[in-house]
Amino acid sequence: MTGRDLPKFQTAIPGPHSKELAKRLRAVECSQITYISDRFPVFWKSALGANVCDEDGNIFVDFGSAFGVQGIGHTHPRIVRIIQEQSEKLIHGMGDVHPTELKIRLAEKLRDITPGDLSQVIFSSSGAEAVESALKTACMYTKKAGVIAFEDAYHGLTYGTLAATHRLDFKEPFLKQIGRFVTHVPFPDSYHSPSTSKSGFDEILVQVDKRIKSRWEEPVGAVLLEPIQGRGGVAVPPDGFLSALKVLCEANGVLLILDEIMTGFGRTGAWFACEHENVVPDLLVAGKGMTGGFPISACIGSEQIMSAWGTSGGESIHTSTFLGSPLGAAAALETIRVLEDENLIRRSEQLGEKLIGKLRLLSKKHSMIGDVRGKGLMIGVEIVRDRNSKEPGAEETTQLIEELLADGIIVLPCGPGHNVLSITPPFVITEEQVDYAIGCLDRRLGERMPELTHEPFSN
Repeated sequence: MTGRDLPKFQTAIPGPHSKELAKRLRAVECSQITYISDRFPVFWKSALGANVCDEDGNIFVDFGSAFGVQGIGHTHPRIVRIIQEQSEKLIHGMGDVHPTELKIRLAEKLRDITPGDLSQVIFSSSGAEAVESALKTACMYTKKAGVIAFEDAYHGLTYGTLAATHRLDFKEPFLKQIGRFVTHVPFPDSYHSPSTSKSGFDEILVQVDKRIKSRWEEPVGAVLLEPIQGRGGVAVPPDGFLSALKVLCEANGVLLILDEIMTGFGRTGAWFACEHENVVPDLLVAGKGMTGGFPISACIGSEQIMSAWGTSGGESIHTSTFLGSPLGAAAALETIRVLEDENLIRRSEQLGEKLIGKLRLLSKKHSMIGDVRGKGLMIGVEIVRDRNSKEPGAEETTQLIEELLADGIIVLPCGPGHNVLSITPPFVITEEQVDYAIGCLDRRLGERMPELTHEPFSN
């Protein structure tokens, strides 16, 4: 396996070893966690670049880079080396008691690559924890607990972030335990709500403004937003929305928190998606692609805002055991160097433009593709039953994902209707691998609804 391979098969998909492992997993893991069917999943054994090898020896192309994490590619040799070297020195430190220099160096590097005056950091292990840090920081600074978030948002599943996450199926069993400090407004989605395209998002800004000025029991101190919604269906707001929202927040003394866990570190063709509109948030949350696979995340803000926490007197009121992990910090520093040295952010931008163009050509051929959208290598392909009605094709999407897996392509669904193919490949994926994946999608769509297939498709 080279990382640049096309799929290769030793068995049917899933293979016998994967099926046996699925049975063993079902016996020892809560059955709500991992989806298992006759056609899904495969169990990973190793990965390199854009390739994944399963326990049966089958090789796949990862069109999702493991939840958008592996922007620099799986098992990058420089990340492997730096983790090996660091593990021989110090695996675990005491991040908020006896720190390491690595924690300082990573914080300094994040200060350098983030926009504006974002210069101080709270580290944590997961994206949800980092969002929690941002929510707490906003409350400390503004003294207001209320938060405005957006419909179809996904910010995590811990109790604080679950209040901000919009999907009811995640929240419903726990509604009695979730705080009531978040209110949701529509996200400016130009596909599902054409009136919100271009300047039509003014209506949403009016709603935000009204919520801020309302007599809601929790006065609003922050607006929380994904610059591009990830799990919400790769929904891309119209140009100008983010900058207009920033102006509105400033005028009302409300902090703008940008959740860049999915969009950060080159995923959209810039270090951070907010840079496409030259917007500097008050708090920026980062994770996923920051380390090449090691769990670490960060909430980054200005010194003025972070000073609201006060100075530690020996017992921090917000911390965690693995804060500023030396292994994570070393991996993150090296990942940033790889992104710079290999010019991968520029490649994300350029390859993303080509991939979106090819997918839009494919959409002209297949009426099951309702929309293609995205920036860089963060792309959503909306699967519908009927293009005119835009009826979500959730069942069709599930079947497509299973069929593509059988073709050696790993891709996941997203969106409130579970009908969007989330395409977030590693930045190192080759054009040959991309074309193979598009060819498989073309063939599978043609097999499903040949009567709705039009002119021939060509790469």
